[in-house]
Amino acid sequence: MNWSEVFVALGETLLVVLLSTALAYLVGLPLGVLLHVTKRNGLKPLPVLNAILSFFVNVLRSIPCLIVVVLCLPMVRVFFGRGTGAWYTMLIPLFFSSFAYVARVVEQSLGEVDSGKIEAAKSLGASTWQNIFYVLLPEARVSLLTGLTVTAVNILGYTAFAYNIGAGGIIAYIWSYYTRNTGSFQESWEFWILILLTVLLVQLIQEVGLRIVKKSDKRKAISQ
Repeated sequence: MNWSEVFVALGETLLVVLLSTALAYLVGLPLGVLLHVTKRNGLKPLPVLNAILSFFVNVLRSIPCLIVVVLCLPMVRVFFGRGTGAWYTMLIPLFFSSFAYVARVVEQSLGEVDSGKIEAAKSLGASTWQNIFYVLLPEARVSLLTGLTVTAVNILGYTAFAYNIGAGGIIAYIWSYYTRNTGSFQESWEFWILILLTVLLVQLIQEVGLRIVKKSDKRKAISQ
């Protein structure tokens, strides 16, 4: 096993997770806010628009990640000049696999905000936008950041499909190692080291996310 390749694979996985998560939130966060605001008892009820957006989000969430990878290949070729063979070719498929999930996470987080605080802001003359930026999002920040951490871990799991298009990453590297050692992989210490490194990467993402959540929670409600 080439350890330089292992560390490159770890770096590729971390980079694609961070970039894909950022792209997913770039669209998923405002979409989730829109879903929450336009629902029946939202700040700006628009039932028809909400139904259309909900249907769109539900359809996207129902498509398996591997199918999304295949469907996105033509778009990937347009953007990057190649459809496979490099870590960044997973960015677009992971974005489309994740932003609808992010939208639901954001919508759920905003739904946990005390409606009394929203009504109080409205009684003081706060506009819809002011309610969103000064009440909803700040009050939901702990839940939103927790959702961000969960999303990043989910996206890391999605990188397993990078193997199918030769896009690299640590999970694809593990599968490739398995295919070369199908008869003896369980007895190989190298295989278990790769598994351990993947677990540590997940723990790193979770620990960083947890620390950010703790620092953002002025109530210190989250325990160690």
